[in-house]
Amino acid sequence: MLKHTRLPGWLTLILALVTLALLPGVSRAANGWQELPQLRQLATHWLQQQTTGLPGQVNVQVGAIDTKLKLANCVAPDVFLPAGSRAWGKTSLGIRCAESSPWTIYLQAEVSVIGQYLVTATPLMQGQVITAQDLVFQSGDLSKLPPGVLTDPSQAIGRSVNVALMAGAMLRPEQLRMQTVIKQGQTVRLNSTGKGFSISAEGAAMGNAGDGQTVQVKVAGGQIVSGVARGNGVVEVAF
Repeated sequence: MLKHTRLPGWLTLILALVTLALLPGVSRAANGWQELPQLRQLATHWLQQQTTGLPGQVNVQVGAIDTKLKLANCVAPDVFLPAGSRAWGKTSLGIRCAESSPWTIYLQAEVSVIGQYLVTATPLMQGQVITAQDLVFQSGDLSKLPPGVLTDPSQAIGRSVNVALMAGAMLRPEQLRMQTVIKQGQTVRLNSTGKGFSISAEGAAMGNAGDGQTVQVKVAGGQIVSGVARGNGVVEVAF
């Protein structure tokens, strides 16, 4: 015949707490522990906010949190990017609590940006000036491409290439240079217009400049004037 032994009160309490914690649907927060799925949701929402405005379709994936991790319940956890991390491609982010029982954890995440970028439609020779017909769009994950890949035709049209490029080559800023419209020593015409007046004068350019770039011009009497270089040897001056 089995004898029923009465357990000490403190042991009964511990067994009851363990049993309660193991029951499905019981909130960890109710026992003073942080809900881990809530932290992952918070990190995902934070990254989505940080990536608002990026070109293309943004997809955010935040890695899982170890379910064995026990963190004190936090009323206002703070999400942050560690030094050297950014909300782009494979990255990491942190979540910290600065309340009475502080803690900090780090999560792995990936931000993919599916969008269009520019490639060459035909082979381009070194020094060739790019036109709209030389460009086509391709789609892909921008976060996996080299930094600075061009996504807007206005970033390339009118510029010349520094090196020969094959058809289908991605375009980056360092491959292009602005076409020179003003050369150092060239005699240029300074134009300035305003409400009720128009002024024109001549001077000597003190440097090379592409269309839209600032160039300094020496006018009669040695005065130096800055203006915006345009085609046909014209420099626009604003007063």
